Amino acid sequence: MTSEIAPATAPENARIPAYAERLNEPQREAVLTTEGPVLMLAGAGTGKTAALTARLAHLIATRRAWPSEILCVTFTNKAAREMRERVGRHIGDAVQGMPWLGTFHSIGARMLRRHAELVGLESNYTIIDTDDQLRLLKQLIRENDLDEKRWPARQLAGLIDRWKNRGLNPGDLDAVENEAYANGRGTQFYKLYQDRLKTLNACDFGDLLLHMLNIFRQHHDVLSQYQQRFKYILVDEYQDTNQVQYLWLRLLAQTRKNICVVGDDDQSIYSWRGAEVANILKFEKDFPGAAVIKLEQNYRSTPQILAAASGLIDANSERLGKTLWTELPAGEKVRIIGIWDAPEEARRIGEEIERLESEGAPLDEVAILVRAQYQTREFEDRFIQIGLNYRIVGGFRFYERAEIRDALAYLRTIAQPADDLAFERIYNQPKRGLGAKTLEAMRRHARRMQAPLAAASLDLCETDELPTRARNSLVGLLGQFAHWRELAEKVTPSELLRTVLAESGYEEMLQKDRSPESAGRLENLTELARAMEEYETLGDFLEHVSLVMDNDRASDGEKVTIMTMHAAKGLEFDHVFLPGWEEGVFPSQRAIDEGGLASLEEERRLAYVAITRAKRRCTILHAANRRIYGQWTSSIPSRFIEELPEEQITSETTMTGGASLWRANWTETEDPFAHVSSNRPDRSGARGPGWQRALSTGYDTTPKRLAEPGRSVASFAAKPRSDIAIGARVFHDKFGYGCVTGQEGNKLTIEFEKAGEKRVLDSFVKLAD
Repeated sequence: MTSEIAPATAPENARIPAYAERLNEPQREAVLTTEGPVLMLAGAGTGKTAALTARLAHLIATRRAWPSEILCVTFTNKAAREMRERVGRHIGDAVQGMPWLGTFHSIGARMLRRHAELVGLESNYTIIDTDDQLRLLKQLIRENDLDEKRWPARQLAGLIDRWKNRGLNPGDLDAVENEAYANGRGTQFYKLYQDRLKTLNACDFGDLLLHMLNIFRQHHDVLSQYQQRFKYILVDEYQDTNQVQYLWLRLLAQTRKNICVVGDDDQSIYSWRGAEVANILKFEKDFPGAAVIKLEQNYRSTPQILAAASGLIDANSERLGKTLWTELPAGEKVRIIGIWDAPEEARRIGEEIERLESEGAPLDEVAILVRAQYQTREFEDRFIQIGLNYRIVGGFRFYERAEIRDALAYLRTIAQPADDLAFERIYNQPKRGLGAKTLEAMRRHARRMQAPLAAASLDLCETDELPTRARNSLVGLLGQFAHWRELAEKVTPSELLRTVLAESGYEEMLQKDRSPESAGRLENLTELARAMEEYETLGDFLEHVSLVMDNDRASDGEKVTIMTMHAAKGLEFDHVFLPGWEEGVFPSQRAIDEGGLASLEEERRLAYVAITRAKRRCTILHAANRRIYGQWTSSIPSRFIEELPEEQITSETTMTGGASLWRANWTETEDPFAHVSSNRPDRSGARGPGWQRALSTGYDTTPKRLAEPGRSVASFAAKPRSDIAIGARVFHDKFGYGCVTGQEGNKLTIEFEKAGEKRVLDSFVKLAD
């Protein structure tokens, strides 16, 4: 390789290389300014990937560095693959020699394999996933006599992840961080966890960078080796780096200072993952004399959309500042539409999309971007009704989410006691001490009785076959279902669901879960309860859900995209609809109440990202009314609407659907939002003879006194064995040898030699030799 180094900036008359020919002047400057620190401040849709790829190709093509001497860091494997493919088109097979092009985690893992012994690991260490991490933490919690229900393993996992993202070791936690878990035992459990990982020769994803950061700080020879190796460092999406990534990069770049970071402070929207916008804001301070190159020519959106987004983001104080512009035609102004409520919002957007489709617009170029996942439910239901194909991107469809499927399983079991699949899903959710052995015993007895699982379980609980704790839990659960079936006769489906979630402990389970996802799961359940308010009976609602789920499996072809604003970053669509722009929805109430100015500015950046996904048309909607926790609440438009420049927006208000219906039906003595009368017969849709009556009526929840004579499940009882009689000597796998002293149908009373007197099912014993 030649040692000749080309000038930092090519002369004006120099031939422009092929990979830079199609770049604009700022992009080309970012490619050719090779020496020293560079901040490529790239606005939305300004071609930052093209510039970054061309810069990487330029470094290799001009022989400034071998491919193995360049560190190029991305945030996703997809981005790394795309960059490798693009660079390959420019420089051919040379790209295959780039071992240091990848994500933070993949590069950290590669480094750690070489130096694992410096942190007490072997080079063949295991990287554990989230499930393994939770199991390990639960073990530690049990071993140290801590109440896992009060101090969940998931909460501790979230704290440890946060500490590692900030580059903190157990000894680095201050008093506040230490108090965050188990009243001052945060440091103790963090250290126990790290020690256990070393014993297992394992690490989690957070360790991949934290261990290397510790190695760099404590072993300067190792740090020096990498500082000399990497002649150039390139970093994509720098605004999304967290503290440990920032510290890791800064150490590697200190010697040569040939670091080029690409990012947009106006698109930093992941603080809940640990991202710190301050990292990009202070780049010039960290690297004095850095060249700041602004990419401001947008190739995606119309001038009207760009001006609206730029006017909005100007309200943020913590930003470096840039002005996006484009050579595209002016296009339409951003539309602001005020509607009555969420159902009308879904109807209006559905009508708009149908109109676009009739005009020839591809559905693949239409997107609905929401602030919270629960907002998707209204659109899914509406689009099913009108036959409009859609896809949920970046998450599950509303009715496919785990917490929704759990809630539906409770409701299905109430409505149809024979639904074994539903009952199996939630018999131990939340945890009731009913493990796999209990379930297998329930299944075995159900097969012998030829009865549904719940009915067989009721019969099984009259014996001593199950451990006392499991039997009591199962009796309690069956008693709850009997109570809920009676309640279903008296209350609305929505009220029934809220009661079930509270009394089953499911709601409490999510409230105690301190993970970032738990709040969203609770919001989804609230939205499910709100959706049920539109249905007269539980059966009607479950039938609707079945139709929705059946449609989910249907049809290929073009579809409208529904996704969150966070998931939409990096994507673009011709037509974008932004519903729910009201205070409390967007910006979210949590950001308003808890996060202060920093959270509000991040919400505004999220609004900027959402608007700049639109290429041709952007439509923002806000509702006058929303149902929040089952109650109608008057809403006011988001402050972000007020901050949009008047020159770039056009406003309209429609109060057709909900408002006209409200005015037509309201009288001075009526509450327009009252529930329909709750005194309806057959609400559960599951009444019937025999075991259904037994399971749908109340009973004492004490073992051995489960049901009154008229409420038994005898109609499903298995035929008693003819080969066993009083006085017979038998053997039971659990209780051992014994003598039959009593017999009632298929239930035996046996005096066991070691376990004493027990009531057992005859199918669980065999005649002794």
